[in-house]
Amino acid sequence: MRSRVLLTVPVLFLACVSLAGQAAAAPSSQGATHRNVHVCAAAAAGSAGCDAIRHDKVDSHGKVVPNATPSGYGPSAIRSAYALGSSGSGGKTVAIVDAYDDPNAAADLTTYRSQYGLPACTTSNGCFRKVNQNGGTSYPRANGGWAQEISLDLDMVSAACPDCKILLVEATTASFANLGTAVNTAARLGATAISNSYGGGDSTGTSAYDHPGIAITASTGDSGYGVQSPASFKTVVAVGGTSLKKASNARGWTESAWSGAGSGCSTLNLKPTWQTSSTACGGRASADVSAVADPNTGVAVYDSYAYQGAKGWMVFGGTSASSPIVASVYAMSGNTAGYPASYTWGHASALNDVTSGSNGTCSPKVWCTAVTGWDGPTGLGTPKGTGAF
Repeated sequence: MRSRVLLTVPVLFLACVSLAGQAAAAPSSQGATHRNVHVCAAAAAGSAGCDAIRHDKVDSHGKVVPNATPSGYGPSAIRSAYALGSSGSGGKTVAIVDAYDDPNAAADLTTYRSQYGLPACTTSNGCFRKVNQNGGTSYPRANGGWAQEISLDLDMVSAACPDCKILLVEATTASFANLGTAVNTAARLGATAISNSYGGGDSTGTSAYDHPGIAITASTGDSGYGVQSPASFKTVVAVGGTSLKKASNARGWTESAWSGAGSGCSTLNLKPTWQTSSTACGGRASADVSAVADPNTGVAVYDSYAYQGAKGWMVFGGTSASSPIVASVYAMSGNTAGYPASYTWGHASALNDVTSGSNGTCSPKVWCTAVTGWDGPTGLGTPKGTGAF
């Protein structure tokens, strides 16, 4: 499977030490060269590509330099940035739907949680469960790119909601037919929230993503201005992306629209009743909400399935990071009646409004440029506790 390299630029980050229970700073280096790589191939017709972007440190020969210890934002940083404090879910289940198998998912999840002092989440204690798209234990073939996507998703649920149970549903392939079957299985098995960190071209909504009473989140994409599904379906919560940085303000953090976040106005899906005229869109507008997605201000992930010369502790971004974070916040709120996006639209004042940055050029400007109130790349804003969820 081919990957897409986004850019290679010199990046200088502040040095940090990641310790259990401490907020990790942005990825550290001493003037090292970094590159951002899409770990999944571009979506083919009728199929999805995952929205994970790996932020590699590379040597002069372009070889990945491994991180001996975690680099990137850890659980304390995520919970601080989004004011999650001591919020918990009471053991609610967040489902992760992805394609193919990650054979090391359970072991890698244990490594991540142990590093940060999080409660164990294993099959034996009932916290973690992995099934195929039909709910069985005959798993699909392994795929390195999707395995890293799976690790990113599992780690972000752990970071945002340490007491959430996690259900991993692995679709046989990345076809929308198989992924939709996996979503239906996640709903049938009792998920409170279902995260979908993948997408393809805009298409009409399907019943697989229509489960009132469950928060179904979907990434808006990583290629800048433009619409992708299933985020464009009116029955899901479309999750965009931001660049997240430490700051000396009262919040302690600042966010701007990430240039890679997808956004726009669907021409194929009707406008949900809860979206207001602020979207300047006659159809379904993306995003609804957002969270950190910029790989240059990325999150720490552990994955031991060697792929593209990268394994162990890595830094990731993409709206694949923001979707499971937001799904976890919905699980913690416990308020998923009907279509949960409608509640969020009615309580936008309880979000961090993101008012700077853009993901491209468009008309009207609000579809691609962050402004006060709703905008395409960041939606209504980012979590500020669970009040808007």
